[in-house]
Amino acid sequence: MWKCNRITFRCRLRTEQFNTTDEAPKTVSVRPRKRKADVAIHLQDPDEEITEMTRKKPCASQVWMSHDWFVFSTFNFVISHSWASKDDVWNNLLRKDKLYLRDTHVMERHPNLQPNMRAILLDWLMEVCEVYKLHRETFYLGQDYFDRFMATQENVLKTTLQLIGISCLFISAKMEEIYPPKVHQFAYITDGACTEDDILSMEIIIMKELNWSLSPLTPVAWLNIYMQMAYLKETAEVLMAQYPQATFVQIAELLDLCILDVRSLEFSYDLLAASALFHFSSLELVMKVSGLKWCDLEECVRWMVPFAMSIREAGSSALKTFKGIAADDMHNIQTHVPYMEWLGKVHSYQLVDIESIQRSPVPSGVLTPPPSSEKPESTVS
Repeated sequence: MWKCNRITFRCRLRTEQFNTTDEAPKTVSVRPRKRKADVAIHLQDPDEEITEMTRKKPCASQVWMSHDWFVFSTFNFVISHSWASKDDVWNNLLRKDKLYLRDTHVMERHPNLQPNMRAILLDWLMEVCEVYKLHRETFYLGQDYFDRFMATQENVLKTTLQLIGISCLFISAKMEEIYPPKVHQFAYITDGACTEDDILSMEIIIMKELNWSLSPLTPVAWLNIYMQMAYLKETAEVLMAQYPQATFVQIAELLDLCILDVRSLEFSYDLLAASALFHFSSLELVMKVSGLKWCDLEECVRWMVPFAMSIREAGSSALKTFKGIAADDMHNIQTHVPYMEWLGKVHSYQLVDIESIQRSPVPSGVLTPPPSSEKPESTVS
């Protein structure tokens, strides 16, 4: 209950930050709000009432994308059904990654917005995901919708930024979750800043602008693929994750921190995931599971160094447990840590070390790699 109160309070602060403007105040009708205690009760875990119905399970699309068969024939990673072509599977994944293009100069289309506003919004969406125990894939879908939608617009005001963000998360939850939160739950989490009608109206606008293209292969989906291929021992067990959950969470935290920086839009999602994996393993392993070479990875890896240094200084978080979530699905739940604080350290590293980083070689495995005993012998460098 305290956590729900805290996130609502943080939301109010961020709403004020989003809504700070030099424009003349407008008269708006304010809906009556529930008291804090009522809101906190409203945000209680739904599994306390209907345990079986709200138990989080990977949906069909997530299972197929994250833990089903994936193939990279160049390195003989053959994980396929007899009725599927392994080359077609991999080529379709690569082709899909190129269908969903992102505008690297999206912020230039919105002179009223600053890059840190995007970071604050995404950081808050991660916190919302943790409160509702939504999957990492849900957050990354919402982030993708937000960035692609903003690329279709001009001069978006900061007063509507939170509405766009929560609407994108509302859409992604319906795409990914078995039992997504209801629209009134998303409205309440904004502490009255966005009404249910606002979210439903913005939902239609976003989907039309995205041309109903709502199924990108996200960075965390690519990370699932790479991790499964790196640790896979038996193809018969491909439906179950064979990599250590704690290691996955550590790499996912690096991805979370990187995605807050608008420069992450300059890199493809598969490249972001491969570069994050590089900072926990070796170039040899990354090349095996991704097919990317150092010339493909170098720019992204170097850009990611300050982010990895920030996480190394803060220390990676332990695997969190959630009531009603199966033990083998804990790592898939989006968590929130002090990312904005870490991002501040990233910016300080960038100012101090940018020239030395560009001149010096990047060591493999900036962070602590997984124990070699956890890796299949074929993947240990």
